[in-house]
Amino acid sequence: MKLFAIFGNPVKHSKSPLMHNYALKNLKYNGCYTRILLEDGEKLKDEFLKLKLSGANITVPFKEDAYRLADEVRGVAKKIKAINTLVLEDGKLIGYNTDAGGFLKSISEFKKVKSVLILGAGGTAKAIATILKEEKFSVTLLNRSKNRLDYFKDSGINAYSWNEFKTQKFDLIVNTTSAGLDDDSLPAPKDILDEVLKNAKYAYDVIYKETAFLKLAKEHNLIVKNGLDMLLLQGVIAFDYFTKQKFKEKKIVKYMSKALKEF
Repeated sequence: MKLFAIFGNPVKHSKSPLMHNYALKNLKYNGCYTRILLEDGEKLKDEFLKLKLSGANITVPFKEDAYRLADEVRGVAKKIKAINTLVLEDGKLIGYNTDAGGFLKSISEFKKVKSVLILGAGGTAKAIATILKEEKFSVTLLNRSKNRLDYFKDSGINAYSWNEFKTQKFDLIVNTTSAGLDDDSLPAPKDILDEVLKNAKYAYDVIYKETAFLKLAKEHNLIVKNGLDMLLLQGVIAFDYFTKQKFKEKKIVKYMSKALKEF
């Protein structure tokens, strides 16, 4: 049996085991998927190998650790420098980023989006900002402090700390921080959020529930979306890597989406 897992902190909220196990069972693939609470990102590779995993997903806050620890990085992850999927191949850990493609597919229903404000500067923000820039969106990033902005500025993305940000008009506001995951906190000061939300069309939170941020966006009459679709679509891509392209995408989508709806 092949063993797969998701590493994170926190990780108990993750729906990835639900999706992957349901797909593994119904596609009759001999595998099992679990969740692992990791305290130290430096131990990610050691834990992966010790547990004899065949593949793993990586969630906050370890995506950049995964990038550093992978033996080889492929695809858009090389540019993003953040990994959310690891696969064991010939004794080596191969890293990918499926967040970027999953996010892009998940906003396809949003019409006439040209400008995007991203809240946060972690691995997920890097993935989303990079893919949006590649797709010719106008991208701006807002983070609590300046100390994580270099990647974005070096990539030609406008990036600001809370203190230096001046309100602009954006079509879509995306929260990539963990604010609202376990509480009612907001990803930026409310006065800043009120200003940008009142002129926007859409709000998106990568957290897959209605957060305080999405509730505030609804008060401003925005169309909102949580991260369930992104979770599903990035998970489908990861599953394809885990099983070495053994199954058609439509079948993976069928079972993963059913798992999210029914359980």
